[in-house]
Amino acid sequence: MVPPVVTFSPTLWFHQYCDQPVILGRAIKNEYLALGTIFGTVGLSMLAMGGGKKEAAKPTLEQVKESVPISASSREEEDFIKKFIAEAEKDSSKH
Repeated sequence: MVPPVVTFSPTLWFHQYCDQPVILGRAIKNEYLALGTIFGTVGLSMLAMGGGKKEAAKPTLEQVKESVPISASSREEEDFIKKFIAEAEKDSSKH
């Protein structure tokens, strides 16, 4: 009579001798593995969807004009500066 052939099966050994998975020689509870998987998946997905920082919108021409004060010593000088700026803008729009 020939004895039955016994092959080594890692899953058979695992279920026979351990209640918990063994990683690097230490028994790890199933709950910890499940939580680690969930947190790792959520963390990696949040990291992947984070994207880069968005730049602030550039100010419009009107906003720039309002934010830059014209400091002139007289009303005539202020009018001259405004007129000069208007002419310069007109010339730049032609090009």
